[in-house]
Amino acid sequence: MTSVPAALPQPDAPPGARVRAWSHSRFTFPLGPRSRYPLDKYALLRRRVVGDGSLREDDIAEPLPIAWDAVLRVHDPVFVTRMRTGALEVREERVLGLQWSEQLIERTLRGLQGTLAAAGDALETGHGIMLGGGTHHAARASARGFCVFNDLAVATSELRRAGALRRVLVIDCDVHQGDGTAELLRPDPEAFTLSVQCERNWPFVRIPSDLDVELPQGTGDDDYLQALDAALDEAIGGAVADLAFYVAGADPWEGDKLGRLALTKPGLRARDELVLDRCARAGLPVVVTLAGGYAPDVRDTVDIHAQTIAAAVAAAA
Repeated sequence: MTSVPAALPQPDAPPGARVRAWSHSRFTFPLGPRSRYPLDKYALLRRRVVGDGSLREDDIAEPLPIAWDAVLRVHDPVFVTRMRTGALEVREERVLGLQWSEQLIERTLRGLQGTLAAAGDALETGHGIMLGGGTHHAARASARGFCVFNDLAVATSELRRAGALRRVLVIDCDVHQGDGTAELLRPDPEAFTLSVQCERNWPFVRIPSDLDVELPQGTGDDDYLQALDAALDEAIGGAVADLAFYVAGADPWEGDKLGRLALTKPGLRARDELVLDRCARAGLPVVVTLAGGYAPDVRDTVDIHAQTIAAAVAAAA
């Protein structure tokens, strides 16, 4: 399957583009007084990847909001209605970590479409990039961990509905387990979910993935890369996928406030290159999403995400 059918309309790539990326950074929302969500990183990242030459401004496209029907095909309709109308309980907002607003929903729908469009790019060209996404904590009937709806599951559903693919692989290298993705996709016989995470870190109640790699707190570059390499052997071989979603969290970094692993920035760049190289050797199209990153100085998170994008662009060259 090498093309995206007309059921998934997308704007044409700009002339001469090396690889297209999708960004919803222009669409912001009120954070609330206590939120730890690093919303600024998305606009900073967009400026960085243009400034460092990884992408040109006209390589970056802005997604439209996805249709609500696409969300309803994956998420519980009662939950979707509450989220759509702002009828969340205080406890639900607390678990999400964000206060509800119409702007939050607008941005969320655009983020879902961005990941779907980037996945379409990957099926078309081998590589797709979403400058955001990786909302892996969102489950069928709950929003949590800054994740409203699950872009990986929604994109999978829509691509299948369009006849663009059957089998998918999720390679989740955020420091936190992709519990929502596991709930939504592990029961699916044509999906394989790999999550490489720090043990004894949030979420403390795991929902089993097809393959969970639990790393001790303080794990550094060499041990991490060795464990990831072995996990990719099993996951790529077992998935026999048409497309891989790579969730490239910045939070395994040694200085991250919520991470508890000890990877360096060069180690994280090696992680990205390992995942992209293994997908390329398997002939597996890959779409990059970014997920978390909670450095005390947001510029460190932007550094890490920017080198992920640079690695993705290099892999597409």
